[in-house]
Amino acid sequence: MRQTPALRLHVPEPSGRPGHATDFSYLRLAPAGELRKPPLDTSCYDIKDMAFSLVRVLDDEGNAVGPWADPIIDPDLLRRGLRAMIKTRIYDARMQIAQRQKKISFYMLSLGEEAIGTGQILALEKGDMCFPSYRQQNLLIAQDVSLVEMMCQLFSNDHDRLKGRQLPVMYSMREHGFFSISGNLATQFVQAVGWAMASAIKGDTKIASAWIGDGATAAADFQTALTFAHVYQAPVILNVINNQWAISSFQGIAGGESTTFAARGVGSGIVSLRVDGNDFLAVYAVSKWAAERARNNLGPTLIEWVSYRAGPHSTSDDPSKYRPSDDWARFPLGDPIDRLKRHLINIGAWSDEEQHATQKKLEAEVIAAQKEAESYGTLATGQTSSVATMFEDVYKDMPWHLRRQRQQLGV
Repeated sequence: MRQTPALRLHVPEPSGRPGHATDFSYLRLAPAGELRKPPLDTSCYDIKDMAFSLVRVLDDEGNAVGPWADPIIDPDLLRRGLRAMIKTRIYDARMQIAQRQKKISFYMLSLGEEAIGTGQILALEKGDMCFPSYRQQNLLIAQDVSLVEMMCQLFSNDHDRLKGRQLPVMYSMREHGFFSISGNLATQFVQAVGWAMASAIKGDTKIASAWIGDGATAAADFQTALTFAHVYQAPVILNVINNQWAISSFQGIAGGESTTFAARGVGSGIVSLRVDGNDFLAVYAVSKWAAERARNNLGPTLIEWVSYRAGPHSTSDDPSKYRPSDDWARFPLGDPIDRLKRHLINIGAWSDEEQHATQKKLEAEVIAAQKEAESYGTLATGQTSSVATMFEDVYKDMPWHLRRQRQQLGV
């Protein structure tokens, strides 16, 4: 009688752990400039290979190479992008310190991922709607949104437009194309597809852009969104940020071990690409291409941005428990700020002196904004949103039982 081996459950494991350097060969990187730039009306099957390779523009010396490199891109746009990324990193650092000082209950850094949101928002147009996750503060900062207003949301004080009803970092700014953030994973994908479908039904010209991390692709809403986006050819950009880690789970747990996240889009009939998320020029070029496809009624585009979460998942996380402490320094795609800086210096549009001066100027701007925001109250001072606000914005006319409860509280 033939004996069969016992079944074994496969659990994906990262190639690096604390004390053991990560082998990043699993990323399957492609040289800069190698991948072609397909026409806007391409099909997902014609560019299936691009879901398994990597679109890159900047080479190791900071030169823009290949078909995705825009020969007439305005250096001022690149300078604006670099400033926004630097400003985001300074903002993040200050707010993390504020959390450690108990002025904020919670914070999430975008350290190492600054190019992705910054590059895309500069490729979108006024009126387009972004449905972000909780690590896309650069979508706002790149638009020069008031840092004071953003910080007041973190501090949950009386100047918080959300009246203390949202977790810190879950901003909502409709006028800046920033849809209310939800803590539930992947819901923004479904919402963005629905918003884009509505825009098409109305005959509008606005498109949507949705953002999730690699871990959220394991949620059911991700696949539901892909189905509706494909069937109705919704004018939407579906962004998956593969920053290698969820909270303490390697991206393989969500399904990125033997394939790519971009490949899931191909399986749903959606044009999908895998892109170097630490390459600002690649981010801008691919985002602009995807936006043009959406505006020309050519349907959705799914983009997997390969990056690295350089900091903790949140201020409640300690990544040293599950990955090497020097992982980011060894990540082969480098630091997005350093890479764009090098390119600008190469083309004579930046210098080390300007970098230093810009850093100092933006630090002063962030510090001044923090002082003003803190003057309205923080968690540490106890000056938070009034309890009275819990009774507001539910009914047009407050019913008698809520009026009585409010009176009992004395507010």
